[in-house]
Amino acid sequence: MTNPSKLSLPAPAKINLLLHITGKEPNGYHQLQTLYQFLDLHDQLDFQLNNQAKFNLSPQLEGVTIENNLVMRAVNLLKPFRSNKNLGIDIYLHKNLPMGGGLGAGSSDAATTLLALNQLWQLGLNLSQLAELGLKLGADVPIFIYGQTAWAEGIGEKLSPATAKEAMYLLIFPGCHCDTGKLFSHPDLPRATPLINPSNTSQYLGENDFEALVRQLYPAVEATFAWLLKENQQPFLTGSGASVYCKVNNQEQANALLNKLPSNFVGFKPQAWVTKSCNKSLAHVKLIADKGSLFNFA
Repeated sequence: MTNPSKLSLPAPAKINLLLHITGKEPNGYHQLQTLYQFLDLHDQLDFQLNNQAKFNLSPQLEGVTIENNLVMRAVNLLKPFRSNKNLGIDIYLHKNLPMGGGLGAGSSDAATTLLALNQLWQLGLNLSQLAELGLKLGADVPIFIYGQTAWAEGIGEKLSPATAKEAMYLLIFPGCHCDTGKLFSHPDLPRATPLINPSNTSQYLGENDFEALVRQLYPAVEATFAWLLKENQQPFLTGSGASVYCKVNNQEQANALLNKLPSNFVGFKPQAWVTKSCNKSLAHVKLIADKGSLFNFA
């Protein structure tokens, strides 16, 4: 097919079906084991080529300069690979996912940018090369590059393809933002959870070593847990917070919970979505539909 001049791709959220912190390296990075799965909830990015070597991103997110936005940082990583130095890009980011919500939103936006520009600029990089570049932006960027449910170890960069049961969830962002750096440096964070075999994850699903600390430090998260428990739902934290999810059986049950959702949790206004988990990233589904094929996981 003729290479397009524009492309629109989703940048899906992820959840951690389990998250264990198993150690700390001398350089300060934490070792972990986690199972990632994607959601059909997503940001959307529109890409339009230009031939003036201009690189534009809009709109500017509150509290984030254009230069520090992971989308623009992803653009800068790929600039040197262009054979035609006149090629630029105009990007519009339709932001739907909350920042600081434990959903990997910024990392997903960056990964979708790398995937899109690899195609639009005809760079010919494979997924492993893109993932290596993406790791410079964040430990969980590669999972979005590879685009399928994965088991992660190390600092999150050692990935193995996996599958997990797809399900429907009620996802709640309590409205507060969790400071991942503060949490990782906190003395009460567990750092010695025993390693588990990735083939035996079922009995550990829902465990998250950040949960107790996040619930202690962020009253809005604790209030979200308390409300879901009162509604006879089992809540789980994703990532380092603040988003909380619970499994629902059907849309009717989800809607009933949405209708009861408090207007605020200790002064914070929550957002909530009914979403389904996916073993394949919607960005990859769209690329495969457009191109007919995509690189293998390895």
